[in-house]
Amino acid sequence: MILSKFVDELPIPPILKPRWKDQFYTYFEVSMTEFKQSLHSELNDTTVWGYEGSYPGPTIEVESGEIVFIKWMNNLPDKHLLPIDYTVHGAHMDVPDVRTVVHVHGACVESESDGYPEAWFTRGFKQVGPFFRKQVYRYDNCNHACTLWYHDHAMGITRLNVYAGLAGLYLIRDQRERLLNLPSGKYEVPLVIQDKTFQKDGSLYYPKQPEPPIPELETSVVPEFFGDTIVVNGKVHPFLKVEPRKYRFRLLNASNARFFRVKLQSGQLMYQIGTDGGFMQHPIGVQEIMLAPAERADVIIDFTNLEGNHIIMTNDAPTPFPTGDPTDENTGMIMQFKVTLPLSSVDTSVVPAYIVPFPKINEQSASKSRPLTLNHTMDKYGRELMLLDNKQWDAPITENPKLGSIKIWYLINLTPDTHPIHLHLIHFQILDRRNFDVEKYNKEKTILYTGPANPPEPQERGWKDTVRANPNQVTRIIMKFGPFTGRYVWHCHVLEHEDYEMMRPYIVIR
Repeated sequence: MILSKFVDELPIPPILKPRWKDQFYTYFEVSMTEFKQSLHSELNDTTVWGYEGSYPGPTIEVESGEIVFIKWMNNLPDKHLLPIDYTVHGAHMDVPDVRTVVHVHGACVESESDGYPEAWFTRGFKQVGPFFRKQVYRYDNCNHACTLWYHDHAMGITRLNVYAGLAGLYLIRDQRERLLNLPSGKYEVPLVIQDKTFQKDGSLYYPKQPEPPIPELETSVVPEFFGDTIVVNGKVHPFLKVEPRKYRFRLLNASNARFFRVKLQSGQLMYQIGTDGGFMQHPIGVQEIMLAPAERADVIIDFTNLEGNHIIMTNDAPTPFPTGDPTDENTGMIMQFKVTLPLSSVDTSVVPAYIVPFPKINEQSASKSRPLTLNHTMDKYGRELMLLDNKQWDAPITENPKLGSIKIWYLINLTPDTHPIHLHLIHFQILDRRNFDVEKYNKEKTILYTGPANPPEPQERGWKDTVRANPNQVTRIIMKFGPFTGRYVWHCHVLEHEDYEMMRPYIVIR
């Protein structure tokens, strides 16, 4: 379905107000509900799920070090909005169709509040999963200023719950950020980017079957889902009226599987100032920003002296990434900036020359290196099955890092896809990527490098919680495990992969 572009204004998600706040802690309540929302003026209102009646959910803003409690409440109907595949682990007939658990992605958080996939709960907490911990989650917010996000993480149906609308931004602020004199207030704009497909009646479409269909299965998990329409902040191909001045944008790829390679059609530079885990040491001027699912970028775009211009933000990342189909007239455009507002005051904000120190973790301080494969196989129905370390979710836990230990993980990609690998609890640094002989590895289980080690791209040289592990490459990341102990997970953030076994638990031990 082709919808007119740039006819609806970009909505800005509201900032969530706390129920209680004092010098010791802050308390929020967040309800998940089903409601109708206009995603495009040419479409009937679409039934979606959201937090606090908003899709995407309201932005949660907290201070670094602030102790925050959130009561997440499932007030969704008993019937799911989208087709469920009951053959997927954790989504069998013996559990309720609609169950949720919230993960603040990138949060430094105790394990009981991390949103473990099996710690799900139903409407009114009537039923809880095998790992249900508690109703009120605690967030210590031990990160510096950064762009995090929150989304559903229920075992076996994460792809459906997030696609239905359960996602929102979670921003941590600190004093250092305020001293940088960045564009702020109405000049700081979140951009939650997703892809959707709509039926003629305006409802969300999600496939029931892969291609070709599997006759013995009524509903079957698809290898990846790519929508044919781009949605930003809950509007299809919106426009944003801007003044001729600098703006700060918090970009989030909240899609199930689509990668975005973001550019401005004007060819002008975007100044990236932050990665997943916060500020970079120096800003970098870039003409394109690559965002895998779950990756974020903090950027400044300068519209000074561009009065009257209409600037389109484009995307040219193939699907699946990196060797799939090219984008088309729909998926190749994201949104439009109209430089049509008068300058309301002199723009005194800056793109700082230096932002924060970025101390690199010394490779020599790592106590252990761990080779971990990304595998591609088939299930008994002939469907694609992606695995981590060639193990399914419920295999015995093999990653047990000690609290405070520094590890290097070698992500050995034996599949044809790029996988955005996300680790809960910690932020890491990317060391390098290196081509290797996949055939030799499959036969002999030894790594034969076929090229030099490539350092991370300039836009990745900061703290990360999600890394693109490319095909035919070994991607090395280094991290310190802590400050909490307990059970967490690591997984691919292509949600169809994550739901169908490409996720593993790990335990931080004392």
